[in-house]
Amino acid sequence: MDHVNHNWAQTFILAGFTTTGTLRPLAFLGTLCIYLLTLAGNLFIIVLVKADSGLSTPMYFFISVLSFLELWYVTTTVPTLLHTWLHGPSPIPSVACFLQLYVFHSLGMTECYLLGVMALDRYLAICRPLHYHALMSRQVQLWLAGATWVAGFSAALVPASLTATLPYCLKEVTHYFCDLAPLMRLACVDTSWHARVHGAVIGVATGCNFVLIIGLYGGILRAVLKLPSAASRAKAFSTCSSHMTVVALFYASAFTVYVGSPGSRLEGTDKLIALVYALLTPFLNPIIYTLRNKEVKEAVRRVTDRLKTVLRGP
Repeated sequence: MDHVNHNWAQTFILAGFTTTGTLRPLAFLGTLCIYLLTLAGNLFIIVLVKADSGLSTPMYFFISVLSFLELWYVTTTVPTLLHTWLHGPSPIPSVACFLQLYVFHSLGMTECYLLGVMALDRYLAICRPLHYHALMSRQVQLWLAGATWVAGFSAALVPASLTATLPYCLKEVTHYFCDLAPLMRLACVDTSWHARVHGAVIGVATGCNFVLIIGLYGGILRAVLKLPSAASRAKAFSTCSSHMTVVALFYASAFTVYVGSPGSRLEGTDKLIALVYALLTPFLNPIIYTLRNKEVKEAVRRVTDRLKTVLRGP
């Protein structure tokens, strides 16, 4: 227990990126702009779904839950990235480091489960249209959304607690936030057993959901191909295309980072790939779900018209 207490009393150093000169302020401004646009884009979706009754469907409810999750997900890591851009290698108390590790992985696993639920929603809408509203009632939507958060925050307890109890001999984390592989490289002991446990927990969470999503989309594909007209097939596919794009982005980066041994990759690659799933994906999600989306455009028009009427007065 002595090394556990020592871990929680020490301070780590987040190395960040080794940029110098004019690149550093430019990187800071670029990251800040993407961060603010990410917050604005996800808040826009949440407010729009709440404000417009035309978007009061299960699909848009789950999209708004995803946007809420992305707000927290991006805020877990980007402030420390901005700090390292400004000040270079930055100290972080171990308590904050392990908390960041836990929250980041909790939100990541929650998103994993939520993407599975969203695939189930599309499957029921396309393959069970007559029973869809009964099967996906408001109570079921709330239960499913809540279950994803409980499952995500429960599953992340295992890798986070195992990592927090390791004895650490080194302080400098070769990353811009506290993640599993960079922390495990600092341990004084062999972490191969911990890596296997982490791989099993994260692998089950991501792998099982990925198999579920593939299976559900297999069912959707079979149902869509049976539709009589090309127009109806195109309409059915259009309701799934945004979700499939988000799933591809999420799983491509997650599998790259978390499948395999943490020691099998070059140290610098983790933080570069992390920019994709921790910063770029939350930024792109609102764009993916709103771009060329006729229902969202119509909802924006309705809300704008209502606002104009209110501002114009009686």
